[in-house]
Parts: sequence; structure tokens; C-alpha cells
Amino acid sequence: MKKIGVAILGLGVVGGGTYKLLTEKADFYRKTQGLDLVVESVLESDPQRTAALGIPSDKIACNIAEAVLNPDVNVVVECIGGTDPAKEYVLAALHAGKTVVTSNKELIAKEFFALEHAAKSHNAGLYFEASCVGGVPVIRALTDGVQSNTITSVKGIINGTTNYILTKMTETGATYEEALEDARKLGIAEADPTADVEGYDAAYKLSILSSLAFHAKVPYTKIFREGITGISAEDIADGNALGYRLKLLAIAKRTDAGIEARVHPAFVRKDHPLASVEGSYNAVFLTGDCVGDLMLYGRGAGELPTASAVVSDIIFAATRGEHRYSHLKSGAHAEKESFSDDFESAFYLRLTVNDEPGVLAKISSVLGKYGVSVEELIQRAERDRPGKATLVLITHKTHELSVKKAVKKLSDSDHASVDSVLRVEL
Repeated sequence: MKKIGVAILGLGVVGGGTYKLLTEKADFYRKTQGLDLVVESVLESDPQRTAALGIPSDKIACNIAEAVLNPDVNVVVECIGGTDPAKEYVLAALHAGKTVVTSNKELIAKEFFALEHAAKSHNAGLYFEASCVGGVPVIRALTDGVQSNTITSVKGIINGTTNYILTKMTETGATYEEALEDARKLGIAEADPTADVEGYDAAYKLSILSSLAFHAKVPYTKIFREGITGISAEDIADGNALGYRLKLLAIAKRTDAGIEARVHPAFVRKDHPLASVEGSYNAVFLTGDCVGDLMLYGRGAGELPTASAVVSDIIFAATRGEHRYSHLKSGAHAEKESFSDDFESAFYLRLTVNDEPGVLAKISSVLGKYGVSVEELIQRAERDRPGKATLVLITHKTHELSVKKAVKKLSDSDHASVDSVLRVEL
């Protein structure tokens, strides 16, 4: 039976879950995979974590060199997060010829080329299934499931914290602040939720997924990003009345104008598969020229779901005859990709207008000047603001830059103020 020695760097949620799976399910992996997976070393600065997991003292490394240079270690699992010192530690492992499995989406999004170059140079593997969408095997699907397809779009809910918050706001009418506090109490949101609620986490993941899908590097810096902190209960209620659910979507498409990649709140129709993805669950919707539409759904975070992806990568690496690397090129060798910021979408607009005859005609005239037409409309008088009314519009599909020009023109007028602009993904 083939023995695989594992070193785990970081025993937080994912690292601790990985240790549990490797020790508690060791017999299962021996029986089903023919592999003896043994934790030979851990690197963790918090003694309470190692004590809580009952890790023998002789397995606890004092520094990164001791962990990665251990001759009994074949695979190094990095679960530290961030780029510092994670990049240094991963490079040390790869330079030592050790295969690396990581759950670190920020590291892969920012430093992929440097890490893969080191892996290739030292005949080591680099695997990162756990970096995107927790336990959902979306990376394996892209690299080993739909590789016969030209993928034209990747669309999904890939951050569990924001999906929980928006679900709570939709189902209970809670404000953003109330839903965030609830998520914190349940441990779904961090004390500092910025990476999640401002879309950084989803942008890192979309950079990875779209790069693999399109066989072209999509830098996270090229991804349009807008978070959910400005979402109001009123917007969610108005969208619901028109037959839509609001989600933080990650969207990447290859179009004639170039690659468009964006993370932002968007309404989807209630009959769209993504509309039913609730709570902290995630889903990725792929479109290929051969397979058509395909959706992968499951828990996008958490101790054991993400750890299951880590262990899956360990098994995958251990059972391969040789490591496989991406076809992405860096630097002077990279293909020149064009990126478009003039996204095509329908839009939701909420405006406060003067409650007087002809105002709707004036609004329509401004929108029409920029090629924006209205598909659906709600109008209501504001009882607590005499002389004012609220207009909620859903436009036909149009262009981002056209809507921005129209919104600026309306905002500069004396008969309307634009309170909210959200995209509608049809």
C-alpha cells in the first residue's frame, strides 16, 4: 500500500478539519483508495489548537524548514490564508520538491505564476480545489470534466457569507446591518467582514475560475467589484414584487468585445436555478458549447466541506502518474487578452421623482436618449413625503456605460434623484 506523508501548515478551520479527516477516516482511505495517508508534521503557532486536536508533540514542527524538509513528508497542505507568510512557505515546500495542496484563494489569485513556475521547476504538484467554493468540485469539473468544451460563461454565487445575509434580508425584511449581525452570531461572518461583503473574496475566486474556464489569465485586478453594503431592504422588497431575488453574483463571459469579469449584487428571476440557492450555500453555473448549461451546488465553506476538497486533492495528487500544469502563460509570453467594462445587462433603477403630471415622460425621454428602454415599472406615492413618488424600473438589456450616462443626466435634473442602481442578470 502506498504511503503518503502529509504536513499541514495552519490548524484553523480548514487545517483543523483536514487533520480530522486524515486521522478519523484513515481506514476508509486505505480501503477505498489504497492509500495510507499519514500526518507526519504540523506547523501551528497556537498550542491550544494542537492540544485540542490531540496532536503528539513529536509531530509539531518548530519552523517551516522542519515541516517541509521532513523526509517522510510527500504533500504539504497550506491553510494559513493571505499571502504573507503563505507565499514564502509554499515556495519553500515546492523548492523542496514537495507537492502543495492549498485552500488559499488570495494566494492563488495573486501569485499563481510564481507558484506554478516553482512547481514545474522542481517536479512538484500544485493543487487548489479547496480555494474555490468549499466542498463543491468546480475546479475538477473545469479541468477534468468539461475540458472538451469551449466555456463561454461562468456565473455563480461563490461567497456564503453574503448569500446568507441577502437570504436573511429577503426572507425576514431585515436591514443589512441586522442580517450581518445575525451572520456574525452564527459564525458565518467574520468580526471584520470586509473581504466578503465588499466582494474581494468572490473576486479572487472568480479570477481563478475564469482563468481556468477561458484558458487565459484573468487578473483579479481586471474584475469589476461592488459589494452589498449599500443594499436596502426596500430594494429587495421591490425586486421581490417584480419576481426577482437579489444575489451577489460572480460573472465572467467571453464576448466579442473581450472578457468581462465582474462581482456585484444582481437580481435574477425567481425561476432561475441560482435564485433558489439560499443561506450559506454556493453554486456555479457553467455554459459550454457542447454540454450547454451545467450547475454545481453545495456548501461553499465550513470546516469539513472545505477539508473534503483538500483531502480530495491529496488523493488526486497521490494517484497521478505525473503532475499536470496549466497552459496559462505569464509575462512577455502571455497572450494579449482584451477586457471589456461595458457590460451588457438589464438594470433595476429606483428613483424619487416629483409627483406631478409628465414626470414619467421626462424620465423616459432621458433614458431613451441613451438607448435605455423600460420593460417593467412600479410607481407609488410617498405618503410621508408629500409631492414625491417612487419609481422602480427594470430596463431591457442594455449597456453599462449607457446606463451610467443616463443616471448622471437624471441625477443632474431637478425632477428626479436616483436612489439605487442594480444589475439584472437575465
